[in-house]
Amino acid sequence: MATETVQHYSTADDASASAGARATASAGASEKTLLVLEAALTHSRFTEVVEATGLAKATTHRILATLVNSQFVTVDVDGNYLPGPKILSLAGAALQRIDISAIARPFVDELVAKSHCTIHLGVVNGDEIIYLVRADSDRPYVMPSRVGLSVPMHSTGIGKVVLASRSDDELERFVARAGLPALTRHTITSIEGLRAEIAAVRSHGYALDREENVPGLGCVAAPVRDHTGTVKYGISVSTLLIEHTMEQIEAMSTLAVATADRISAALGYRA
Repeated sequence: MATETVQHYSTADDASASAGARATASAGASEKTLLVLEAALTHSRFTEVVEATGLAKATTHRILATLVNSQFVTVDVDGNYLPGPKILSLAGAALQRIDISAIARPFVDELVAKSHCTIHLGVVNGDEIIYLVRADSDRPYVMPSRVGLSVPMHSTGIGKVVLASRSDDELERFVARAGLPALTRHTITSIEGLRAEIAAVRSHGYALDREENVPGLGCVAAPVRDHTGTVKYGISVSTLLIEHTMEQIEAMSTLAVATADRISAALGYRA
């Protein structure tokens, strides 16, 4: 049986528990089980699981044996802990039910209130970005965008933060496939210009759209990561340039990045 690969420890081990173990000694059985499950899913060795939980070795072993028997955790031939079939099945079902729009909406609404600008949340779709959320501010104008609209990647803030997360080779292949068509007189249309722009995005952690997609509009965008750390989404703060200068828009990058990080965390990303 898989549980036979788990070493047994005497109650003497409990007596030598670390300060972390003493701190968690008062936790109930459910809390201890959740601690061990999380640790076993993120650490492969028994000693690492013990250290991560702060529980005594004997307690950790007992809970791990239960998790292995119930298929939430499995053990390979080298004694490494791995996610079991039960947890993988549950994870797959949970991922299918993720509604990024619903998860992000409270953060989007908060960003609208703080920035008084229009907020877009977009997702990668092939070589384009599709808007999933558009939330308008209290300004007396409406952006020329809508949920479901596809926009190019090279001329938009959200598209740029996605491209910045990819390798240089992937960037070259993107340009070969999609090209760099001019949307306005400010659109970047050369591979050299796009390389320099993407390098700046990687350095700053956010991207700017300086009237590159729609004349008179500017935005700052930040990357949103899924549970694997992949940048599949982005969030942008957009406004008319008669309302804000590009310097003022760039100053809102802190708000955009902080909101993007909170959405990423809500999606399960851990830095």
